[in-house]
Amino acid sequence: MQTQRVILFGALALVMVMIWQSWMEFQQQRSGNFGQSTSNSENVSDNGVESNNDLKNEVPDAPKIAQDTNGENVQISDGADEASVSGQIVNVSTDLINAQIDTKGGDLIRVELKQHPVSVDLPDEPFVLMHRDAGAMFVAQSGLIGNGRDYPNHNVEFRADSLDYAMGDDDSLEIVLSWTSPDQVAYKKVFTFVRDSYRIEVDFRVDNQSATQWDGYVYGQLRQTAIEQEGSMGFLGRLPSFNGAAIYTEEEKYDKIDYETMRESNLDVTTPTGWVAMLQHYFVASWLPSGSDNYQFYTGVTNKANTEYRVGYKTSQPVSIAAGAQGEVNTSLFVGPKEQARLEKQNAEGLTLTVDYGFLTPVSDPLFWLLTNIHDVVKNWGWAIILLTVLVKAIFYPLSATSYKSMAKMKKLQPRLQTLKERYSEDKQKFQQEMMKLYKTEKVNPAGGCLPILVQIPVFMALYWVLLESVELRQADFMFWLNDLSLPDPYFVLPLIMGASMLAQHFLNPAPVDPMQKKIMMAMPVVFTVFFLWFPAGLVLYWVVNNILSIAQQYYITRKYQ
Repeated sequence: MQTQRVILFGALALVMVMIWQSWMEFQQQRSGNFGQSTSNSENVSDNGVESNNDLKNEVPDAPKIAQDTNGENVQISDGADEASVSGQIVNVSTDLINAQIDTKGGDLIRVELKQHPVSVDLPDEPFVLMHRDAGAMFVAQSGLIGNGRDYPNHNVEFRADSLDYAMGDDDSLEIVLSWTSPDQVAYKKVFTFVRDSYRIEVDFRVDNQSATQWDGYVYGQLRQTAIEQEGSMGFLGRLPSFNGAAIYTEEEKYDKIDYETMRESNLDVTTPTGWVAMLQHYFVASWLPSGSDNYQFYTGVTNKANTEYRVGYKTSQPVSIAAGAQGEVNTSLFVGPKEQARLEKQNAEGLTLTVDYGFLTPVSDPLFWLLTNIHDVVKNWGWAIILLTVLVKAIFYPLSATSYKSMAKMKKLQPRLQTLKERYSEDKQKFQQEMMKLYKTEKVNPAGGCLPILVQIPVFMALYWVLLESVELRQADFMFWLNDLSLPDPYFVLPLIMGASMLAQHFLNPAPVDPMQKKIMMAMPVVFTVFFLWFPAGLVLYWVVNNILSIAQQYYITRKYQ
């Protein structure tokens, strides 16, 4: 097999990947009529909320969550019956975020990320990760539930001591919300924000002044309307990033759950450990359960005018507090960018997998590690990509040298191969025999250039996902007009340089004997240039540097064997 054919097959494979990504985007859009009713008759009732006719202590419009130790159902409202009027809004400002908490339910209804602007052109406008706006929402809810009494779930009205909090010079900030039940159990829902952290501790402090033992379960859930794909790749569609829910369990490990799957059926999984999350490109919100030996993870869909998706958890064993005693129930919420260094500090196994490199994770992880370590030295992501390219090229130098040596020998044989083709133009079988005989005589392996190229394809694809998924490269400045390596080159300079470098490589390679193949190979630089017009500038930068290094290496080896 000739090297050119391998390159051609690789190019066609890349084109097929792009077409597949566009098809998946189309399918998601086609099935994404989220305001329409679904055909899930077993999960959605006529009034647009989940049917729960099998519940013992049925709460209107409430999905079944779990059973307590006595076999009685403990339920969480899906919010379909919540009043449209909110409570008071508590404003919170820390070094990393601006947040808003609604006193009704103590919901976290808005999170702005101060260190992650909306765009390079709007550096003072923070990215809004969580929000509650007309027609769209992404909020975090939590509370306590149980049987036989009133509990502070996300429908009760808390009281706040203040409506404005700022961290100032302190290392932490507490926001306390209070509520007392009719049976004289006093509750405090306490949010603790910590300096230089996107983790929020949520503690429920229970003062049981009733005459009976208190038993309760803690839950946390994320509610979200569907998020559209971010970023454009021109006619290739949107960036192939994942939006939707994800869970991590001890048995199944990391599992993504898209909107369509949530519409088809409700998740109900029991696990001794793990977490639940909502993902979008670069950012994640995740409840990190703690303090129990068993949890129940669930998903649900509220089929209203704007369909809301939710993923959540609850503890399967109750916390008990004796009459006249006090106790505390805790949970944690991470809400912020998918910065791997921060995710690793959350003491939550598998949370770094939300930076989704797919099946190439074993290759992408080392590349990201190398990239970040180089960046720690040079302090510029563009130069880090260039140096990483040089390092990868050096690692693959022996394989590349073998490939280019084979190409050089093949190019030297081109005149003789052309003579054979003309001589046996009417007998293709004879031509093949004579060609193989010539290869054997000259000790040339026509497949010698194939393996090195095939080995490097996974590296390129892995780096593609690193540059696509790593929030660290979002709005990363390089030089001149390239002030965001996660976006396409606005002036198409890098793609054009890349196309020119591919054309230069074409002339260094041995010309294909087949005229049709020759025309196709001539067209490939143009085809790739068009594709790369919408690729992230960081990826095109890698390809340009790789091509330039390849040209230099190939030119040297070709001259050596001429």
